[in-house]
This record gives sequence, C-alpha cells and structure tokens, in this order.
Amino acid sequence: MEAAHIVSFLIQASYFVAAVLLILGIKRMSSPVTARSGIQWAGVGVLVAVIATFFHSDRPGNVLIENAALIFIAIALSTAIAWVWGKKVAMTDMPQMVALYNGMGGGSAAAIGASALFGAAYSSAPTQALTTTQAVLAVIGALIGSISLTGSVIAWAKLDGRLDKTFRFGGQKIVNGLVFLLALFAGFVVVMHMYPHAIVLFFLFALLFGVLMTLPIGGADMPVVISLYNAFTGLAVAFEGYVQQNVALIIAGTVVGAAGTLLTRLMAKAMNRSISNVLFSNFGSGGGGSQEITGSLKPIEADDAASLLYMADNVIIVPGYGMAVAQAQHKIWELSKNLIDRGKNVKFAIHPVAGRMPGHMNVLLAEAGVPYDLIADMDDINPEFPNCDVAIVIGANDVVNPVAKTDKSSPIYGMPILDVANAKQVIVIKRGKGTGFAGIENALFYQDNCRMLYADGQAAANGLIAGLKAVDGGGGH
Repeated sequence: MEAAHIVSFLIQASYFVAAVLLILGIKRMSSPVTARSGIQWAGVGVLVAVIATFFHSDRPGNVLIENAALIFIAIALSTAIAWVWGKKVAMTDMPQMVALYNGMGGGSAAAIGASALFGAAYSSAPTQALTTTQAVLAVIGALIGSISLTGSVIAWAKLDGRLDKTFRFGGQKIVNGLVFLLALFAGFVVVMHMYPHAIVLFFLFALLFGVLMTLPIGGADMPVVISLYNAFTGLAVAFEGYVQQNVALIIAGTVVGAAGTLLTRLMAKAMNRSISNVLFSNFGSGGGGSQEITGSLKPIEADDAASLLYMADNVIIVPGYGMAVAQAQHKIWELSKNLIDRGKNVKFAIHPVAGRMPGHMNVLLAEAGVPYDLIADMDDINPEFPNCDVAIVIGANDVVNPVAKTDKSSPIYGMPILDVANAKQVIVIKRGKGTGFAGIENALFYQDNCRMLYADGQAAANGLIAGLKAVDGGGGH
C-alpha cells in the first residue's frame, strides 16, 4: 500500500511539473525570440504527462496502465506520421495543418468523454459510475470537442480548396438551431439515464452541428474560426480532465482554452466584429452593398517600380496570403536586403488577421530569415505610413482597403486596417484583378498614388531586384 501511495504521489507530481512546463511554454510562445524554446518546453511537458500516465494503473499489482502496449503503439504510429507530415508540409499549407490538429485535440477530448459515458452506461461496477457533476462535464466536454473536431475538418477543407468558401441554404440558422437543441436534449437524457442509444444520438447531433456551423462561414473569417476552435479544444480537454480527475488535463486545457479565447477576442476586435457576427453573418461570402468606386487601375512595370524604390528612403512592405500562395517570402526578403544595402529604411507591416491563421505572416517571414525588429504590428506601423515613400503590398487585399473607414455600406466598414493609402506611393503586387475574401473591390487600387504590378510574387520580386541593379549599374547587394 505504501508503494502505491508513493507511485500516486509521483504521478501527481509529474502532472504538476508537466502543467508548469506547458504554462511556461505557452508564455514563451508569445515572443518570436523565445517561441521555439517555448514549443520545446511545452513538448517536454506533454512527454512528462504521457510517461506518468503509463503508471496510472487502477488494478492492484499492475505497474502499468491497462492496454499500455496498445497505447504505446498508437503513440509511436501517430508520432511517426506527424514527424513525416511536419517535415513535408509546405508553409502555405500550415493553416490547414493547424486546423486539423485543432480538430484532433477536440476529437481526443470527445473520445475521452465517449469512453467515460459508455463505460458508465455498460458497467454495473460502482467504481465505473459517474457522479452527476462528472456526467454533466463529460457531456459538455464531449459536445465542445465534437463541434471542434468536425468544424475544424470543414475549416481544413475550405482552406485546402476542397470546399467552396461558403455553403448556405434557406432556413439554415433554424436548422442549425434545431440540431444544437437536439444535441442538448440527447445530452440531458444521457446525464439522467445513461442510455447507450442516447449517447450515440448525442454524438451524432454534436458532430453534425460542428459541420453545419462552419459551412456558411466565409474564408475571410477563417483565422478567427481556427482560433475559436483552438479555444474549444482547450475547454473540452479541461472538462474531460475533471471527469478523469487528471490534473494535467485540467490545467493544460484551461490554459489553452483561456489563451485561445483571448486570441479569438483580440482577432475579432481587429476586425471590429463580435464572435457571434463571425459565426452567424455573411461576411466573407462575396458581394456586399459597397459604394461604387471611381477611377481606374494604373499598371506599372517592374523596372519603373524599381526606380521608385531606388529613389525612396522609407519603404514599408505589407504581406498577405498572396505572398504565401506564391511562396515569395524568401524573394521578398532578398529584395528587402537589396534595399537595406542601399541605405533604405525597410519595415514589414503585419495586420492581425493577415493570412489564414493567427501569426501566419510572422511565421512565413521568420522562415525567410527576416529579423524580428523589422516586423511591426498594425498599431505601431500605421503612424509611419504618411512618411513612407513607397509601400509595397504583396498579396494583401481587405486589410488595406480604405473603404473600411469611409463606406458605411461596406461589409468591412469599421474593421481596423493598415493605412497604406496614406503612403506617398503604393505598389501592389497582384496576379490578377480579383477581389479579396470579403468579395469587394479595393478602393486603394484606384487611388492616384497606387500602381498595380501584375505578376506572381516571386516573379515580381525578381523583376524589382533586377530593376534595382539596372538603375545603379549593377551595384549594391
């Protein structure tokens, strides 16, 4: 018995150490300088928790948990798959991978809930029974986890181009509401009676609601949706941790849920929208009642754009998803180094919801080797645009559209934007004349100080580099 107490103490101590490492790891992820080590700290925390769990046996005389061999095989297989996938995935596909991993976390929490509920439903042993509180939390955690699982899969399919950006039908909100109410009713029946058939129906409705809730959400809202499902996953894990009486799951899930919720609120604020508006509005679906934009698009060749850059002192580069699609981050950094070598002041301006996931542009620029001190957030960089000689926009659209400040009929009205329109000259690198995810024309492109450089991101950057060298006779970097 004494040995059992010692093992139990060591397990709980390991969970505490794991939780501390997870919290410190997440804290270090808040800075680009310490983000890599933060991921490593959190990874060690997870490893400690997993190892401790192997010794969490409820059967007298057993050293390891029941089915330890099967669990080890599952961990080994999933680790191998994740290692290979992580090595092969392109940076442009990172949002899809993050969405799937969010879903897997939610699915894992739902699976824990399913195990607890079915175990209580089919077992006659008192030790397998759930208290009312545990049953309620198991249902809530399973509901949130199931929604996160299927919702994240739909988000992945949209980001990966496998589904249209939006899918709507008449009475959709009513149908969604009915499915959610059915899930809640089935969950109530489960808590009261633990009927196996009610458990099955509960999960079917919960999984279906995740699909229906995500289908109508437009692509422009995907960064917020991914962040929201990350928060869902954390909350689901915390609830199921209480059911399992696992301290590590409770602490880790609470921290992830809180961090995800805060990030979601910050991103929604950056779009001047509420969470409910993101989930239930038509933003990002195309169209809208924006006022007609007058003027014309004014194209420019790479050599002429290079001349503008050659004469500029202050240059601000605004990256967007188009840069990611073109995988042009390395070439853009090469262009930036050419400008810096010529004595230009170069900075990168990042909008909070640029790209397809939180921090997407920061990750791409870091991969290309851009120093952290050259990357500025929206609030810090906006006052500098009036003194900017040339602003280069590559792949960004809605986050630089000035109608967000001037046109109350626009679907993006009120969304804080990067004030690129205030720069002395603007060069927009764009492959074509299409609209952004909000489905509206960009008034910036029609301004007198804006020129359109129609080209793939890499080709445009190469053209600008060659143009700079041609202007000064091949000097510079």
